[in-house]
Amino acid sequence: MSVPGIVQSSLGDEHVAAKVPLGGEDTLFVTPSRTLIYRADGLLSDESVEEYPHDAERISVSEGRRKSTITLDYGIDGEDSFKIPSKRLHDALHPVIAGVLNGAGITDANEQVTQTYQFSELTLVLTSARVVKHVGEAIWDQDFEQFHFADVTSLDVEEGTVSSQIIIEANGRPQRIKTPSDRTREVRERLEQSLLAYHDVGSYAEFEETVAPAEEPEPEADENVSFTEDDDVFGSGVEPLNANPPELDDSGKIVEDPLGEDEAERVSAELEDTDHATTESTAPSGGATAESRPVSSGSATDSVAEPEPEPRKIEQREAQTQESTSVGTTAQESEATTGFADSGFESASERLDDPVEAQLTALTEVVERQNELLEQQQRTIEQLIEELSHGR
Repeated sequence: MSVPGIVQSSLGDEHVAAKVPLGGEDTLFVTPSRTLIYRADGLLSDESVEEYPHDAERISVSEGRRKSTITLDYGIDGEDSFKIPSKRLHDALHPVIAGVLNGAGITDANEQVTQTYQFSELTLVLTSARVVKHVGEAIWDQDFEQFHFADVTSLDVEEGTVSSQIIIEANGRPQRIKTPSDRTREVRERLEQSLLAYHDVGSYAEFEETVAPAEEPEPEADENVSFTEDDDVFGSGVEPLNANPPELDDSGKIVEDPLGEDEAERVSAELEDTDHATTESTAPSGGATAESRPVSSGSATDSVAEPEPEPRKIEQREAQTQESTSVGTTAQESEATTGFADSGFESASERLDDPVEAQLTALTEVVERQNELLEQQQRTIEQLIEELSHGR
């Protein structure tokens, strides 16, 4: 590449990245950090070099019939511009945009700008690693979008009569780029070539396999976790419902006393105390006289001294006492034999399929039978108390 001496002295340690002829001996040189415009000797001017740094915030273009102007906006440092022939505008814009994107840190130092497209207010820049999209009057400014090829998972086209849309799916979201229909195929193919080169694959099918999400492996069972009978799966201090149900034999009958040994002993003791109290209340004192005791039946009653009973009345009391004792004994024997195994009672659970429901039915029947026995004994005791209170 032939570089004039005046340009060579301006390069310093930099190298020329791009060179665009502007007509005659005038040339545009682009380095990583600057754009240099070389003007050869002429009738109206001497040989010169103009420098335009790439740290611009905005690139604007004003097109004319013969001459076009490229303006670089440096923010608070103002603007700077240069004129080139309109027929060389698009050739010059490509390296200038590439230099500005690199100077602004949009592209990496080793990233190459492969193609630049300008469609009315849309500027599209393809690099070796990304797509840069800008929409607006300016060719480029800080209001831009970029889609890195590492995030792209699919590429498609929606064709139209006048304009078509190139659809880039990046980060799981579709991004649409509207292009003229007569240029859509070219843009799409250039974009696909850059995408395949980035992923180092030879076809779009291989690209799809490369970016396809990996299937997550199914979680393996933890061998260290086990559940045994000793594990407290209900939490500390909490027992499941119906934790101690009564045992049933093959026919569905309760094998053991459904009330439990402790409950049966308690009920039996209460019955014995009741019978003992009844016997003491009816037995004559010293064989000659009987003293009545205070009896409570809902409210307090006064003690009444009874006269010495006649021999016939004493015999009646002894008979009644023996009858009460016989009733208590019968109740105790009945309570001791209330199990279904000895009574011959056929449990309703034999006709039920649900074991829990069968157990509840059996327990209900046992409780109802015990209540009937207790009510019968209560009526007998009340009758004895009533007769004693009347001196019978």
